[in-house]
Parts: sequence; structure tokens; C-alpha cells
Amino acid sequence: MSVQAQTSAPAVAVAKPLMQAKQVVPNVYYVQGVSEMGSSANQNFISNAGFVVTPAGVVVIDALGSPELARRLVAEIAKVTRKPIHTVVLTHYHADHIYGLQVFKDLGARIVAHGAAREYLTSDTARLRLESSRQELWPWVDEKTRLVPADEWLSGPQVLTVGGVRFDIQPVGPSHTAEDLVVYLPQQKVLFAGDLVFRNRIPFVGQADSRHWIEAMQSLLKFDARWVVPGHGPISNDPKGDMTLTRDYLLYLREVMGRAAKDMEPFESAYANTDWSKFEKMPLFKSANRMNAYNTYLLMEQEAK
Repeated sequence: MSVQAQTSAPAVAVAKPLMQAKQVVPNVYYVQGVSEMGSSANQNFISNAGFVVTPAGVVVIDALGSPELARRLVAEIAKVTRKPIHTVVLTHYHADHIYGLQVFKDLGARIVAHGAAREYLTSDTARLRLESSRQELWPWVDEKTRLVPADEWLSGPQVLTVGGVRFDIQPVGPSHTAEDLVVYLPQQKVLFAGDLVFRNRIPFVGQADSRHWIEAMQSLLKFDARWVVPGHGPISNDPKGDMTLTRDYLLYLREVMGRAAKDMEPFESAYANTDWSKFEKMPLFKSANRMNAYNTYLLMEQEAK
């Protein structure tokens, strides 16, 4: 695995965001993205990724938001081990977790994801998102950046064993996305929770099934996890406590937007009349909250039918 062999991205005169592999327990690491919206300035480094070193090779969880970030992650892995990258497990197919996939694919890694992502991957939504990302995230996402399908599409829970290390892969969607997976290492008691858990920032709701998302977070507590690596934000050693923000936020959105939808109150009026004080100091509140509320309003209208 030669990092030098990777093609370099165009030079841009901005300070690139710091990426540093942090050890969770021996042989288990993660890198933490910044609490910002994706941009050219941050190379779309807004999500986390993890990797586990096994005797048979490295298992990576999520591929980050641009090929350049994936190359930087490969370089971080190379500081820890010379072993090849064996498998990449994707928690879901959102852009900030998948635009680095081609780098791992070109290194010969096997990609594993949930089959519910196949519909998204071939959709106009995915194509248009990539087209717009090539503008907004240039030069880190450009005409050479491509959408990469999984080599193995899962339809249910699976135990993956690599080099004697056990990975319990559990579908938990439709929640944040239709294809959500979490990855649990029972021997190390580490859970990679994907975007079911956001820490130190407002969650991105998008087209989520927030009712099932709340239920799925409860199911995560059944794992005997000592450490939880969220999709965004710092690692947690208090799973129950640190899932509270995401859960409380989703519950509040459903409560206030559900009441407005039931009363047929227009969204703009409902949004303006809602007390957001509990959440408005959180990073990305101004960027994400109105859209989260609007999508939840539409969802609650649908659920009421």
C-alpha cells in the first residue's frame, strides 16, 4: 500500500483541515471531521471515519467526503500499519461518507454496504448531488470523482470476521437513511454508529424517518459498547447520555411540527412561533434547523394521513 502511488489532488492555497488518527483501544482508530457544512475550504471533511487493524489487513468504516480526504486517511493508516486495506464498510451513502470510495476501491479494498442504497446510487438525486458537489467542492470533488457501488450488498445482519477480529454489522434503517448500518466490535466494545448519532452539532435530518431513527437509537443501547464513534463529532464513552441530544432534538421536531401539521398551521408561522432556545446555540443550527423542521413538517403531514 503505497501512499506515494496515489495521485495528488490539485494544490489549493488554503489551510487544509487537520486529520489525525486517534486511538480508541489498541488497533482501533478514528478520524474526526470538523463541525461545519461541507466546503472547498474544508475538503468536505465534515464526517468521521474509523479503521481497525487486523492480522489480515485493515477494515475501514466510511470513506469520507472527497478522494483527497480518502488519500489523507490512507496516509494516516500507513503511519499505524503497513498492512493492506482489506474491506470498507459504509454506514450509509451520503456524500460526506462516500466520495472517497474510489481511492479504496483502486487499492483493491472490498466494499460492503446495505442493499437499500442501490436505489439511491442510480437515482437522479445522487447524480445531481455529485454534479453540484463538483462545483461547490472543487477541486477536491471534480469530474474524476465517481459514485462507487458496493461489492457486497447486505440485506440483514452479518458477522464479518477479518484476521480473527469480529465485526457485527447491524442494519438500523430506515432511520437517518434507508440503508443505515452500524458496526460493533464485541471484543473491543466499540460501536461505530454512523449518522444515527451526532455529537456537538445539530443533526442533519434530510429525508429521515425520524420515528424509526428514535427507536433505532434505543436499540443501539443494547450493544455493550464502552465507546461509541458517532458519524459526526467527538467519540463518546457515555452512549446513553450522548445519544440524548440527537434523540431530544428529533422528538422536539416531531412534537412541534406534528402539532402544527395536525392544526394545519402553515410552516412559516409554526417555525416562527416555536421556541428553539434549547438548540439554537448548537453548531450548524442556523445552517440546518429550518430545513430539518420543514422536512419534519412534511413527514408529520404524511404520518397523519
